[in-house]
Amino acid sequence: MLNKRALLRNSLALAAAATLGLTAQAEEKTIKIGVTAGPHAQIMEVVKKVAVKNGLNLKIIEFGDYVQPNAALSAGDLDVNSYQHRPYLDAQVKDRGYKIGWVADTVNFPIGIYSKKIKSLADLPSGAKFGLPNDPTNGGRALLLLQTQGLIKLKDGAGLKATPLDVVSNPKKLKFVELDAAQLPRSLDDLDASTVNTNFAISAGLNPKKDAIALESAKNPYVNIMVVRDADKNQPWVAQLIKSYHSEEVRQFIDKEFKGSVFPAF
Repeated sequence: MLNKRALLRNSLALAAAATLGLTAQAEEKTIKIGVTAGPHAQIMEVVKKVAVKNGLNLKIIEFGDYVQPNAALSAGDLDVNSYQHRPYLDAQVKDRGYKIGWVADTVNFPIGIYSKKIKSLADLPSGAKFGLPNDPTNGGRALLLLQTQGLIKLKDGAGLKATPLDVVSNPKKLKFVELDAAQLPRSLDDLDASTVNTNFAISAGLNPKKDAIALESAKNPYVNIMVVRDADKNQPWVAQLIKSYHSEEVRQFIDKEFKGSVFPAF
């Protein structure tokens, strides 16, 4: 009888230890979050510090383009990503069938026009080589900015999906050079001017408020977002991560570090 009781106690103790072990593993789960290099990565380092206080461990993984973070998230190599705006996400989901979606707004990066050769858009020569992001949504966004600046006119209804083929008026006969968004800052020596996404501009040492010769309005539909797999949207760690990102510490860092060239969207 004593042996049976001893065995029972040992079994219960082992079960309790296993349960505690599983609980500890759950609590220590590390969330892998994909970001693009530059401001998104800088901001996420602050989020990581805040997240620890909220019981969440983050592993930040940097990417050099806009395509891979969604592919990695869909494949399960990431738990979440934070680098894109909703129009880009919508286009990726439609084109690639990803089962991923929005869970929170993060920041807003107005896109700008930069040049190492001219100080004003009025100085653009006829036939100037003008750089555009080659992904569908940011390319259209850049063309809309050019239209706002009076340099081109797009056909009616082109909207965010506009391409150079939708340009119906081009008085300066601009020659559009479509490149990966991350390559545009490094291509300014070979271009007369280019639109550059703010995260890549800052990474290249450009200050949007000082160096851009034209800048998109901060009130635009291109707010950046946090994205997870559809199956994970209700996971407790998602709420913890959002709480950490939408904290006063993160807001203060954005305001201080980027001095008005990046805007909190929360």
